[in-house]
Amino acid sequence: MRYVTAGESHGRALVAVVTGVPAGVPVELARIDADLARRQSGYGRGGRMAIETDRVVALSGLRFGRTLGSPVALTVANRDWDNWTDVMAPEGDAADAARVTAPRPGHADLAGCLKTDASDVRDVLERASARETAARVAAAGIARALLRELGVTVGSFVVSIGGVEAEPLADPSAVDQAAVESSDVRCPDPAASAAMRERIDTAAAEGESLGGVFVVYARGLVPGLGGYAQATDRLDARLASAVMSIPAIKGVEIGDGFALANTPGSRAHDPILYEAGAGFVRPSNHAGGLEGGMTNGMPLVLRAAMKPIPTLMRPLASVDLETLEAVEAARERSDVCAVPAAAVVAESEVAMVLADAHCRKFGSDCLGDMLAALGAYRARIAR
Repeated sequence: MRYVTAGESHGRALVAVVTGVPAGVPVELARIDADLARRQSGYGRGGRMAIETDRVVALSGLRFGRTLGSPVALTVANRDWDNWTDVMAPEGDAADAARVTAPRPGHADLAGCLKTDASDVRDVLERASARETAARVAAAGIARALLRELGVTVGSFVVSIGGVEAEPLADPSAVDQAAVESSDVRCPDPAASAAMRERIDTAAAEGESLGGVFVVYARGLVPGLGGYAQATDRLDARLASAVMSIPAIKGVEIGDGFALANTPGSRAHDPILYEAGAGFVRPSNHAGGLEGGMTNGMPLVLRAAMKPIPTLMRPLASVDLETLEAVEAARERSDVCAVPAAAVVAESEVAMVLADAHCRKFGSDCLGDMLAALGAYRARIAR
């Protein structure tokens, strides 16, 4: 299962096409809309979120609420298009007025212009914008629908924003997801949530932006998804790549990640036990559910670090692309903090990778065959 997206931040719409979808998967568009709303929410978001009310429209691949086995095409309209028509499709003098020539440090602006020989930063920033991730969330709604039928749950929560850290959980995959969803910073720790909001308010007053760390987990995974024979088969590599593809994500760790580098081997790995009726079990999950490039039956746990958004209300120094003179970087309407939203996008990327891994393991023609193959596999490993 794969997806491709199209569309600009202030274009008419975002588009996602999902291929490799098994037939017979029940899809509720309202669930996708709910995930789109979660992506838009979060304390510290900018004015754009007050304009957009993202809703998905399915153009192909669904009939009577079920997938057909053909590509699924989805769109999410940009309501802000009406406000930016003169910028996106300017004529005459408006074309010069719409130009952006002061690239922002930390964004794709300068490298993108050098790569494509563009003299207008907007040619790059409109596509490089994190607004594109709305299309990813829509696409992953198809993957989530498949995973639900297979008994797999994917969730996320925020563990730090701007240096404010929540109390660590012994088992991140057992987080109270209801508490997460009721928090406007998607953090299950009420005290930390309050401190995070204060830090965001301070940053907003100072014209700053904030980053943070979030966790994505998945439960219900059978062992053996992924592979060890080729580099491209390894599920940890595919997951890290998918999450790192999200704008502003600068680091990903699986399980205890970097902490394992300073831990003796006897305490870094998860002992293997056997229990009648339960099969192979682990008393710990330092590996985060992945060993040798494959799931091991434990919950998947990964963490990702998001840098502060590069658009600042007190811009950093830059250079004008046309005059080569020192200037302030361009200002674009932006968020103070988007860590909670990034966590939802990361859920979507993880869901897409896991759905594809199931299709590779159990076939992808139709849901019924997948469920039969999964059942037979569960029965075999139980023996």
